Amino acid sequence: MSLPSLLVTGASGFIGRHVVAALQRNYRIHALARRTPAEARAPEGTNITWHQVDIGDDASMDEVFARIGAAGGADFVLHLAAYYDFAGKDDPEYQRTNIDGLRAVLTRCRALKPKHFLFASSLAACRFPEPGTVLNERSAVDGTHPYARSKRAGEELLAQFAGDFPSLIIRLGAVYSDWGEFTPLYTLMRTWFSPSWRQHILAGKGTAALPYLHVRDVVAFFARVLERSAALGNGEVLLASPDQAASHRQLFEAAMDSYSGTRPEPFLMPKVLIRPGLFGLGLLGKLLGEAPFEQPWMADYVDRAMPVDASQTRQRLGWEPNPRFGVLRRMPFLVENLKTQSQEWNRRNLAAMKHVQVPNHLHIFHLLEAHEGELVRESVDLCLSPEAKERFPNYRLLSREELTVSAQQTFAHVKNAVRTREKALFKTHCEALAMRRFVGGFAVKEVVDINETKRDACLRVLLKDPRARGLEGPLIEAITGTFRMGIDQLYDSFEALTGGFVPVEPPG
Repeated sequence: MSLPSLLVTGASGFIGRHVVAALQRNYRIHALARRTPAEARAPEGTNITWHQVDIGDDASMDEVFARIGAAGGADFVLHLAAYYDFAGKDDPEYQRTNIDGLRAVLTRCRALKPKHFLFASSLAACRFPEPGTVLNERSAVDGTHPYARSKRAGEELLAQFAGDFPSLIIRLGAVYSDWGEFTPLYTLMRTWFSPSWRQHILAGKGTAALPYLHVRDVVAFFARVLERSAALGNGEVLLASPDQAASHRQLFEAAMDSYSGTRPEPFLMPKVLIRPGLFGLGLLGKLLGEAPFEQPWMADYVDRAMPVDASQTRQRLGWEPNPRFGVLRRMPFLVENLKTQSQEWNRRNLAAMKHVQVPNHLHIFHLLEAHEGELVRESVDLCLSPEAKERFPNYRLLSREELTVSAQQTFAHVKNAVRTREKALFKTHCEALAMRRFVGGFAVKEVVDINETKRDACLRVLLKDPRARGLEGPLIEAITGTFRMGIDQLYDSFEALTGGFVPVEPPG
């Protein structure tokens, strides 16, 4: 029997990657995303057809949907593509992606006639309930944040297509993983485990609370909805959420207990001081050139909680969150990943922060991450090219595998230096490199030249990426400054090893 087909928008996103990976055995998946699977570290397989497209680009969308139609169409559509940020401002991208982009997908789905269209909305689209009340499937989508308003518009838009195909509205809780990947949670943990003076401060009474849902539960939820979609009503609202909301204080205690086995008493900052404090952080961020995640509008949510009653959804689906994946029970896994695999922890969370105002050096780190494989290949190919025969005589005696490992080590240290803004990390790498190459009979000029080749490859590749637009100055400074320190160290080390002065080749 042929598998049913599933079209997933936003397939390269946090939730999308997990959904595609988990459902590819039971569905033929058309994955729509702005990024390639390699860039997003998303799954690829025989049951996955990847379509790189911006849902706001009409011409490209026409081509993609024509291909999907020619391949047999889609039995189901899961719309995950969305824009969000935490700036609290009405960014035009909310209209372009969350509303116009949704309309573009819905319009083209008329020709596909799917059995069901699943729209990923959010509990964040609703106002926090008053004390003593809860959110449920009948709660109004009345949030005031620009993201909330765009989700309300999206839910209303579905009604206009009710006669073309049935749809379901799925309001998600705060989705996280064992790596964090939910920006507010990541920001809290990053602060708690830092040497910052703010590490033990909680806003208000520490009772601000959200319903956290593990991404593995989200995947199981969508799988169950697809299985039972025929029994669900057109326009029905479902809640993908636990009932319990975990507070900042509970998260703090669980995190500290997992990290050190102790529970230090947090300092509770009075609510009246929160807004002035956030304004102060913002001013400090402007002086340092790095806007903080925390924004003054967040003061409105101090000590607000979002308890949920999703009993109707659980009854309709026969589904409920796995107790093992509750955020407090899962905290030891998050802390273990943070402690033992800090680079991967940061990489994943920075990827999740793609719509948050991220400092320049972290944007540049992200670009290095995205292009690392290309940079390694280009560096090796340049070294082995016929034109480089005279320039790299000793490097060309090494195997391609050895050259690849060497390039991987170089770019790994460059990434770390950029991520931490500690160029000395690359300097230390070059000091050890000088010793190895000196023992191997390399001349300093050859070692310097290979590093200059890698530097130039960095600049050439990264500056072509559209995501580098507006970052050209900081990017050039970060890359050239890091390599400059390393190259100076190569000269210093060779001078010390030869016991004499090593001349620096003039530029050009």
